[in-house]
Amino acid sequence: MARLQDRYKKEIVSKLASQLVRSNLHAVPRLTKIVVNMGVGAAVQDAKRMDEAVANLATITGQKPLVTKSKQAISAFHLRQGLPIGCKVTLRGSRMYEFLDRLISLALPRVRDFRGLSAKAFDGHGNYTLGLSEQLVFPEIQADKVQHTQGMHITLVTTAKTDSDARLLLRELGMPLQAD
Repeated sequence: MARLQDRYKKEIVSKLASQLVRSNLHAVPRLTKIVVNMGVGAAVQDAKRMDEAVANLATITGQKPLVTKSKQAISAFHLRQGLPIGCKVTLRGSRMYEFLDRLISLALPRVRDFRGLSAKAFDGHGNYTLGLSEQLVFPEIQADKVQHTQGMHITLVTTAKTDSDARLLLRELGMPLQAD
């Protein structure tokens, strides 16, 4: 079992239940999945960029990414329907907790001028999305082998009904959210 998952089950659930005044432990918010998405629009001109992004995402998450394709043609972007333009990975279970632990303890502190994550990036249904400008903040990626830096979006999907419940959950998990 992942370190963060073990801590969630042993400490955080009971603490959240008392803070949110929930008698049923199954009503306490929990993390459902983490979706990591890389949009690689430059792959339209250079197919090698997609291969590099897929390899980097697989290294970061430990899971094979799904290549996403364009749904419609947009002539201004030289884009045809069905061209590969991104890749994504959905993490659940112990892999999800291990990724979140590495994100919080290793990757986010390596971001330049990091002063905490915005506490306003919730979607109104208890889900949180953050963006990273480059994949080099993860220690698994060797900087000398990367030819093109690539950003990514990371979405944390929770069972919380409100943003305040999700904010409380993420703070307990160790997310460095700024003060409201």
